[in-house]
Amino acid sequence: MPDQFLYGVEVVLNGLMAGVLYALVALGFVLIFKASGIFNYAQGVMALFAALTLVGIMEGQIPFAHLINATFGTDVHHFGWHVPAFLAIILTMMVMVLLAWLVQRLVFRFLVGQEPIILFMATIGLAYFLEGVGDLMWGSEIKKLDVGLPQGASFWIEENTAWFGGDGFFGFFIDKLDLVATLIAVILVTVLVLFSQYTKQGRAMRAVADDHQAALSVGVSLNFIWILVWSSAGFVALVAGIMWGAKSGVQFSLSLIALKALPVLMLGGFTSIPGAIVGGLIIGVGEKLFEFLIGPMVGGATENWFAYVLALIFLVFRPQGLFGEKIIERV
Repeated sequence: MPDQFLYGVEVVLNGLMAGVLYALVALGFVLIFKASGIFNYAQGVMALFAALTLVGIMEGQIPFAHLINATFGTDVHHFGWHVPAFLAIILTMMVMVLLAWLVQRLVFRFLVGQEPIILFMATIGLAYFLEGVGDLMWGSEIKKLDVGLPQGASFWIEENTAWFGGDGFFGFFIDKLDLVATLIAVILVTVLVLFSQYTKQGRAMRAVADDHQAALSVGVSLNFIWILVWSSAGFVALVAGIMWGAKSGVQFSLSLIALKALPVLMLGGFTSIPGAIVGGLIIGVGEKLFEFLIGPMVGGATENWFAYVLALIFLVFRPQGLFGEKIIERV
């Protein structure tokens, strides 16, 4: 096969892997929007906060060490132990559940029945607050996140695909971390779909999403469901934070991955879990393929804007997205 065609196939495969990472972030948005109608601007910061907390627990870092040292004139930074990755992930999940409870208890229970724009503004405030708390708790320096996931090129794939082309083709370059992220995303989506379809709590979440007042009238606890939803979104944020943090380090620019999820949501729909996955794959493949085919003609750097242009086109012709519910306004 022509080498140029094979390089195009490699670009598509890497686009699929990148799309999975985008979809992981978009899943958190979908979970909260589907159950409460809130567009959670803080989802990206939740991924950052989860990753910072995970690294801090693994390294035995003392939370708020800078504040403690400045207040009491001490010089303490670490407890002196290291926590295994699996146990640290469990502890971080507990922290995210506590965060979900605090968000519901201190913020959103006072905003029930408010206009969507008020709830959206609350999540913007929550995003900046969480970013500040993360900085204060764990520091602002770039951190390395290593939970034992394989990284680097898969030489097995390279060696077994090199024969597809000629002397100038050396096999498909596929990052092992991307392969793991794809597997985890498949498992995560399967669990979320089964949970929402076949468990009592999942059905209650769907009932709250359809009609808050009707759900309340049949005995569904709105506070419990919202804590459950925010906890689930926190768990998804932790998974996304691990993947992105392992790939590029835990740094505060990690919070900006939420912006990359917006086109994914516009394509897949704000209320569809499968839509988040399909939208992520379309965006991932589209931006990589566009950069490969059209980028050289326009000076490159098309990955920065292609997703938003594609999302804008979808907004014009299908504003609810591929899998979203049709928008009906009652007057």
